[in-house]
Amino acid sequence: MILVTGGAGFIGANFVLDWLAGSSEPVVNLDKLTYAGNLETLSSLQGNPAHIFVHGDIGDADLVSRLLATHQPRAIVNFAAESHVDRSIHGPGDFIQTNVVGTFKLLEATAQYWKALPATEKDAFRFLHVSTDEVYGSLGKDDPAFTEDHPYEPNSPYSASKAASDHLVRAWHHTYGLPVVTTNCSNNYGPYHFPEKLIPLMIVNALAGKPLPVYGDGMQIRDWLYVKDHCSAIRRVLEAGKLGETYNVGGWNEKPNLDIVHTVCALLDDLRPKADGSSYATQITYVTDRPGHDRRYAIDARKLERELGWRPAETFETGIRKTVQWYLDNPDWVTHVQSGAYREWVGKQYGDTADTVGK
Repeated sequence: MILVTGGAGFIGANFVLDWLAGSSEPVVNLDKLTYAGNLETLSSLQGNPAHIFVHGDIGDADLVSRLLATHQPRAIVNFAAESHVDRSIHGPGDFIQTNVVGTFKLLEATAQYWKALPATEKDAFRFLHVSTDEVYGSLGKDDPAFTEDHPYEPNSPYSASKAASDHLVRAWHHTYGLPVVTTNCSNNYGPYHFPEKLIPLMIVNALAGKPLPVYGDGMQIRDWLYVKDHCSAIRRVLEAGKLGETYNVGGWNEKPNLDIVHTVCALLDDLRPKADGSSYATQITYVTDRPGHDRRYAIDARKLERELGWRPAETFETGIRKTVQWYLDNPDWVTHVQSGAYREWVGKQYGDTADTVGK
């Protein structure tokens, strides 16, 4: 049994789906179900006894302690986080509460549980903390990519809150001995991505005939990682990562945002051409850049390849085509997540049974 936190969000839900597709080991899935947490993503697991969903907050120490005592997981994979930079600029309080205070509460409950385990189980236990490359700050055009030894230089409330959570995880290892590993990933994309992030926003807006907003000159560079590759990397780190170590996870796909938008438009032109024959690229609109917008991120993932033998399976070209096709094939999911109708779906499908341990 493993405990996954934030397992109804974009990356967490993909991880749960992939885990249960390839393993018979059950998952306890704890998620607060904020706006970006969507149980409809996990609808294929309804009735599957290997998936136990619990509606709750990592900051609820009593709930977490009850879950650990009841289910006795051998590992925790912590995806739970507020993660949208724009939202952190306008409302940083939620990010401090979830990413900093929530992680602290989760670590406290986990450490108490871990200390009481029998020696063999104690040695085998793992706490895997999922983080971001944004904690490292911004790179110049010709700077070398972020390695695990790069100093932390967060520039937004979001990245500062994630940096704080990383430091807490490290401290709980060095001070209390908690067996932790941390992963810092680059920009993820793929199925089930909430349409406020760049790639799904461009797809959804393009199909709706809306403007495709590009910040500033659109030349902000990111490394792009297909979400299912990220999931495979996490599984590998959970399996064989060295205690107390950090592993950068990247897709080896550095591209400017504007190139990403043009690629999405070209794929839509091919897969879902407009009736008038014009390109979706005509909908691109430049908007004022956001405050503190980091110019470039780049991940050096050679440590993960060298020590654990992991490399991404997808190129950007294969991954982005799969992503665009997924959104074309799943318009109902997009409609529900935009309208909030998925919340009604959760109520109808799960009712009060979502919280399996009660209050």
